[in-house]
Amino acid sequence: MSEFNLINELRNRGLISHITDEDNLNKLINNRAISVYCGFDLTAESLHIGHLLPLITLKRFQMAGHKPIALIGGATSLIGDPSFKKKERVFNNINNISIWTEKISKQISYFLSVNDDKENSALLLNNKNWFNNINILSFLRDVGKYFSINTMINRSAVKQRIKRPDQGISFTEFSYNLLQAYDYFILHKEHKVQLQIGGSDQWGNISSGMNLIHRKCKKEVYGLTVPLLIQSNGIKFGKTESGAIWLNAKKTSPYKFYQFWMNIEDTNVYNFLRMFTFIDLSEIKIREQANNINNQIINDKSYLARNMTRLVHGKKEMIAVERITEFLFLKNINDIKESDLEQLQQDGIPSIRIDQIQDLQEALVLSGLSKSRTQAKYMIMSNAISINTKKINKNHIFNNNDKLFKKFTLLSRGKKNHCLLCW
Repeated sequence: MSEFNLINELRNRGLISHITDEDNLNKLINNRAISVYCGFDLTAESLHIGHLLPLITLKRFQMAGHKPIALIGGATSLIGDPSFKKKERVFNNINNISIWTEKISKQISYFLSVNDDKENSALLLNNKNWFNNINILSFLRDVGKYFSINTMINRSAVKQRIKRPDQGISFTEFSYNLLQAYDYFILHKEHKVQLQIGGSDQWGNISSGMNLIHRKCKKEVYGLTVPLLIQSNGIKFGKTESGAIWLNAKKTSPYKFYQFWMNIEDTNVYNFLRMFTFIDLSEIKIREQANNINNQIINDKSYLARNMTRLVHGKKEMIAVERITEFLFLKNINDIKESDLEQLQQDGIPSIRIDQIQDLQEALVLSGLSKSRTQAKYMIMSNAISINTKKINKNHIFNNNDKLFKKFTLLSRGKKNHCLLCW
């Protein structure tokens, strides 16, 4: 292995929340390549921003020469992890799990190098392959006997639920801890996995897996968790008023994904550059020091947003986002493409369906850019309104010349308030 110290790198990037026996783990991964795994239970057809830190950390291990294993929870997703959930999960449909497995496997493969004929090529596995082949009696005898109910009840994730008289916790969810521990045991036994990573809410499950391996195999394995990021409003990072920010472009457009990063709190910009990107730490430090002098936070926030959009959606979509941004904020209409406007229609800016030709005043009211025709008239006369980036100072009847690609019209009030009219 090279002299590069991965654990130090992860710590300097703020990526370690919990870690077991750091000194020995450090020696292990610096002396030879190991297999490391991260599990992904399925709750939708796409991963979301909340999955990025574990996934990116898995990628960092691969870049350092280690073999990453992404474990799809085809079996455990049928139950759901109760860790720090306020109430019982709704069971997922078996058919949905099967469909989601294929889609999310493709997403994971986009981030990790799979099937590239290298020794540390990423491996994608599904835990239904072993849970489908074990019966309940064997599981209780071979796994259950190694778990203390006293210890399980005292886990903080379980304690919270037990103390809620309106909810409690079912035996189904209570047993999830054993299932994930068994995952680690199987992966250690069959693929020589020595490290599991996950979000900090997974620490209890990871610890259970390590204990099971220690008791059954008399081997020492390790665990590492990345921080679970919480916004200042107490909501998990990646959640917005309109829902999760997905990694699938059909569920969250690249433009909205980009805007999410542009709208993060200023205090998070440099921490997120360290945590989420592969940019050298020395460059990030230079940017942070320059910001303290020149207050260039908006430029560095844009730098973060561009890097994240390119990482998740690729160079082509990043270029499209730049076109859209120039169209909306720099009034550059020449390079805009139909697919760019379709992104805006999806979720980039407010949009409304127009069934027949309207005059400008009525369109402003329908779009929500104005409260009344009277206010709309005043805004038009005040030179505050534009159609497709061109200022309009009198009422206007829409015609075919106003329709970009024969179906879109951008209506704007000032520099930041827009609505896409869809004909």
